[in-house]
Order: sequence, then structure tokens, then C-alpha cells
Amino acid sequence: MAYRHFEFVEKHAWALGILTAVMVSLGGLAEVLPLFVEARSVRPPPSVRPYDPLRLAGRDVYVREGCYLCHSQMIRALRFETQRYGRYSTAEESVYDRPFQWGSKRTGPDLARVGGKYSDDWQRLHLVDPRAVVPESNMPGYPWLATAAVDGVEIASRMRGLRRLGDPYTDADIGGAAAAVDGRTELDALVAYLQGLGSSEGPEAARTGAASAVPVARISP
Repeated sequence: MAYRHFEFVEKHAWALGILTAVMVSLGGLAEVLPLFVEARSVRPPPSVRPYDPLRLAGRDVYVREGCYLCHSQMIRALRFETQRYGRYSTAEESVYDRPFQWGSKRTGPDLARVGGKYSDDWQRLHLVDPRAVVPESNMPGYPWLATAAVDGVEIASRMRGLRRLGDPYTDADIGGAAAAVDGRTELDALVAYLQGLGSSEGPEAARTGAASAVPVARISP
């Protein structure tokens, strides 16, 4: 009886195709479903908090301008990676990132721990005119960010959307978003975002102790 079943499948290509699709689907689910379950079990540590309005705006600028195409935010658990960039990245750190900024493409250095390594003034100059501080840099400048204002209404709307996805923003957080970014530029926002990367205490703590003059070699790819 079993032989007849095999013979039927061998003689009918459509049956073989359907059974192959079913087996591939089952195998794929067996590999993917545990990852989804594991992802839902990830919880942020107390030191990781949702982005404040200004940093959220900066992250949007970072994504919009395609910074992720040249800079990863994923330090691998390899010695030569941790010696250069710092502690390796963990999933808990990116729990509020949608989409996450992990990756392996590095035309420029990894930015996972860049917060506080350079002063705000250095970051501003580097973003407006990279070769003013890193002569060999091939990074483009973003001078228009210095005059582009952050839209507080849009940021409040973004926070409402993120709350529906699980980010613990309160009504007070969302209500104060417009005031928090009033008069701030997209350059301010992007600097705030960069200064908070890798800092468990946020951008203010990251800026504490940031050197005003940093050797050029530290930013080279």
C-alpha cells in the first residue's frame, strides 16, 4: 500500500510539488516560530527607556538620511570587535527600536557605543562638514539639518503610534512632546540621538565627560 502511495507521487508532479511545499513550510515554521517566541520574551532592562521626543526625532532623521547604510549598530561578541567598539550588543538594548539598526555594513565605524565619545560641538561640525574634522572621510555633509525644524505634532503622532506597539509612553509624555522639541532643529535632534547611543543613562549622562577634542583617528572607518 505504501508503495502505491509513493508511486502516485512519483507519477504526478503536482502531488510532488504540493507535498514538497508542505514539508518546506513545516521546516521553515520550525525554524522561524521559536525566534518569534524568543523575541516576544525579550524585556528591556531598567536602564533602557523609550526615546524622548528629541531623540526620537533624531532617530527618524538618522533613518531618513540613510545613515544605517554605512553605519551598523551591532557589536559582535568577538575580541577584535569589543576591543575597538566596546561591550557587545544585546537584543534588550534595541527593544524600542522599530526598525532595529543592527547590521554588518560598515563603510563608517559602528555607532552602538558612540554616545559621549565626542562633544556636541564635534558632532555638529562632523555632521555639517565631515572633512573639517576627518580629512580622509568619504561621509557626505548634512548642512540642511541645521535649519530644518523638528515637527512637534509629527513627533507626538509617532509616539502615539509607538504606544500602540507597546512602548510605555504616557499621556503626559505625548502631550509634552511638541514643547520638548519646540525651537529645535533636526541637527539638534540627530546629535541628541547619537549622544544617547550606548549610554544607559541617556544623552545627558553621555555628554558628561565627553571630550571637547578627540583624536581624528578614532572616527576613521
